[in-house]
Amino acid sequence: MNQQRRIALITGGSRGLGKSMALQLAERGVDTILTYRARAQEAQDVVAQVEARGGKAAALALDVGRSATFPAFIEGLRGKLREVWGRERLDALVNNAGMGHHAAFAETSEEQFDELMNVHLKGTFFLSQRMLPLIEDGGRILHISTGLARFTFPGYSAYAAMKGGVEVLTRYMAKELGPRRITVNVLAPGAIETDFGGGAVRDNADLNRMIAAQTALGRVGLPDDIGGAVALLLSPESGWITGQRVEFSGGMML
Repeated sequence: MNQQRRIALITGGSRGLGKSMALQLAERGVDTILTYRARAQEAQDVVAQVEARGGKAAALALDVGRSATFPAFIEGLRGKLREVWGRERLDALVNNAGMGHHAAFAETSEEQFDELMNVHLKGTFFLSQRMLPLIEDGGRILHISTGLARFTFPGYSAYAAMKGGVEVLTRYMAKELGPRRITVNVLAPGAIETDFGGGAVRDNADLNRMIAAQTALGRVGLPDDIGGAVALLLSPESGWITGQRVEFSGGMML
């Protein structure tokens, strides 16, 4: 990677895990470009918090479920890199943006399936593809998966299937991008206290206790657990890790 200050693009960086990633990276001297789908003010608030930590940041609108918009996004990203950093490339891509549907396998609609596929699998595939010319040789690509690709909770079959596809994609990308020394890994969180899925893990005390009881470290995960993990996997010291699924779940469902 470049010796100059590094830059990471985080999709879905305006709240939850993405926000924690941006702030944790800022603490470690990494600047961020974060994307948001609709909440522009929340994104700007994160930018301000990164700047308060001595870093640089910028926010761009992006709906990862609409791959037809990616070429225009890439052009906007090129402009932002030149405007804020005077650079043509960045150092890392974190495919974090996501959404969820909770529905039994027998009741999952085609519309729900397609939305999950467009955001989690198709979006990850083609945004990463479009980003390749903008990522420095020796850079990092990190996908976000889920513990649900390893263990099962009824109601998440379609969501977990998309993440399983991302985990396979990770290995192929790692192999094909190896000649450029770009590492590609996938981080799988367990249950985290965020507003994801309506905030059930955070707000439902019974669910929270049930998950904590099935976790080796005795609690549900927090956003900063994952933000710190991302900072670790994007660090220069992680350069010999590629093609790997790394689960950060506190030992959930062992």
